[in-house]
Amino acid sequence: MQKLVLDQLLAPINAFLQCPTPQAWIDKAREPKQLESLLIDHCNCELKAAQTALMLIRRYAVDEQNAAELLAWLKPYEDYVYRQVGDGKFDGKHSGLKKMISANGLHPYGDDLVEKMVLLIKEELHHFQQVLEIMQSRGITYTNVSAGRYARGMMRQVRTYEPQALIDKLICGAYIEARSCERFAKLAPYLDDELQKFYVSLLRSEARHYQDYLALARQVAGEDISARVAYFGKHEAQLISTPDHEFKFHSGVPVVTDAVMTG
Repeated sequence: MQKLVLDQLLAPINAFLQCPTPQAWIDKAREPKQLESLLIDHCNCELKAAQTALMLIRRYAVDEQNAAELLAWLKPYEDYVYRQVGDGKFDGKHSGLKKMISANGLHPYGDDLVEKMVLLIKEELHHFQQVLEIMQSRGITYTNVSAGRYARGMMRQVRTYEPQALIDKLICGAYIEARSCERFAKLAPYLDDELQKFYVSLLRSEARHYQDYLALARQVAGEDISARVAYFGKHEAQLISTPDHEFKFHSGVPVVTDAVMTG
């Protein structure tokens, strides 16, 4: 039954992505020695996803007061990650703001952007804390990691004028979220029981995110964006299917070093 449900969740995601995760990435991810770095990078990705959603709200949908509320919401998490402040116990801070965030009324899509992105931020922060708790229970120390080529490569394709820039950013968000879900599914069978259950639960809860990003992109555009979606899909597939010197949650094909090749 669970496999049937997962297959149903993955079907539209796999149809959306232009290529599957390469077997070489899966093979490396299965190595026990990679688990620590993958969990750290995954934890970092959850925070980055929340920050990206927050940036979109601040840039396109709210006034300065609401923006300040949003920044304060993320501050404990960013303090922990970037300034080593706190013990990583956030006591459910992900669950909500002190007050509701309101759109500034400047754009017709503002209310929907706020609603969808605030919900996404709550979920990503909750998942950040969940990954962090798993790491702590296993004696893994969180360390801040540099951004890989994946997100940078996607953002380089974003146009520089509005509203096309926002449309492109939303499409990028859709691909990043979809790829995350696909990799949760690829990894789960090779993990221990705790992590397997956790990654399946993430897939269930995050399968909607890429669709929210796409729906917002279509709403902002007010016209067919299939060509632009396909354009980003091509670049995303290239980043996933070509050699990558870094190994991360969203990296491409792992590069085999000479030392490994020669044994």
